[in-house]
Amino acid sequence: MPDMIKLNATMSLSDMGGDPGTVRTFAETVEGLGYDGLAVADHVLGANIANRPDWGDRNTSADLFHDPFVLFGFLSACTRQIELSTQVLILAQRQAALVAKQAASVAVLSEGRLRLGVGIGWNPLEFVGLNEDFSNRGKRSEEQVRLMRELWREPHSQFEGEWHRIEDAGINPLPPGGHIPLWFGGHADAVLRRIARLGDGWIMLAHARGQGAVDAFEKLRGYIKEAGRDPSEVGLEVWTSIGRGNEDDWRDEFEFWKSAGVTHITLNNAYARYAHRRIEGRSLADHVDGITRYWNAVSDLR
Repeated sequence: MPDMIKLNATMSLSDMGGDPGTVRTFAETVEGLGYDGLAVADHVLGANIANRPDWGDRNTSADLFHDPFVLFGFLSACTRQIELSTQVLILAQRQAALVAKQAASVAVLSEGRLRLGVGIGWNPLEFVGLNEDFSNRGKRSEEQVRLMRELWREPHSQFEGEWHRIEDAGINPLPPGGHIPLWFGGHADAVLRRIARLGDGWIMLAHARGQGAVDAFEKLRGYIKEAGRDPSEVGLEVWTSIGRGNEDDWRDEFEFWKSAGVTHITLNNAYARYAHRRIEGRSLADHVDGITRYWNAVSDLR
């Protein structure tokens, strides 16, 4: 069981908007309440659903997403203590060396407060627009992680992989300590095995509390041991929302996750997939009220 659960809040830009005053107010409120971290999502391109009647409402051009590294550069100057995490950056649709450089810059400007959550994405449209291969994104992301860690650690790298090549070159600045925590999002078995080999933690998106989640944690711990690592070295993060239940329900859920060995709980009040239900309101005031209510309900349980 972790000594203390880290409590994070998600900035839902598609709801509240992304102007400077809004993002500053929300981030400063998150920090002022006492949360440990602030999370943001990532997409580069959104589909024009006017020409795609069967697309649905996921990842459309109406959804607002700031570039996470640009946003975190701004928020590094607005905050002093909270961790800044991507949940999750679609790594395989980007150039690995460029991500390493951007992440290192944010890590320096935030004085070591960046946690990089990465995933492989689901939308071929973005990969086409960014000139990256959708079909091999899982395997390629593993090589990207290895390359980025070398670039963060060494002033000069000589890297020869299947998809990446660095010829005695490096990034500058390097992140503090030569390391940035790197977590994986997703829930497929291949993701769990990837985490066991390479990850600092798992951002679990699919499961509600219950035996299914406990079984998934145990499966991951088994894979970690098979990889020759200690499961206590790998963090576990879950998402929640106040869109369902009341304060007593949120406390019960928090206690369940704590007993299951979860290390991070992230409040995402705009997420409405799998077992999650979003809140009704979409304004900055609604989201500030939501993170305040949740903090007041559960913070003493950490």
